[in-house]
Amino acid sequence: MLSVNGSESMRKAIALIGAACVGLMLSGCMPQTPVETRNSSLTQGNVQMRLVVGRTTKADVLEAFGAPNVTTRDSSGREIWSYQRSAVAAQSAEQGGGVFLLIANVGGSSAGFSQTSRMLTLIITFDANDTVTDFRSRESNF
Repeated sequence: MLSVNGSESMRKAIALIGAACVGLMLSGCMPQTPVETRNSSLTQGNVQMRLVVGRTTKADVLEAFGAPNVTTRDSSGREIWSYQRSAVAAQSAEQGGGVFLLIANVGGSSAGFSQTSRMLTLIITFDANDTVTDFRSRESNF
């Protein structure tokens, strides 16, 4: 037979487990931004519109393009962020075929499909105040 203390401890444990389960279920309901959506904001046009030397900050860059692929420092100690995104667009050769976009490194083509690849590389340099001092971007289509 359980004592009063044991019974109360059991109720607390069950309540704690229940609360944890509810928390896990609610966290699964939080909206997630798909990778395709985050990656699609890094385009040549967005780079030119959003980056302003001497004015754009690291926080602005993070908000616009997300986390960089690589961060380094140059010989002067300035921080450099590098982004690289690739995309493959394929179109069916059939009548009424649709166009779709994949964010991946996929190459080649097959009968009935037209496929092109695009690579965008962006390199941003920041000063000691976390402000953009220089940026370079390059887009390649193949």
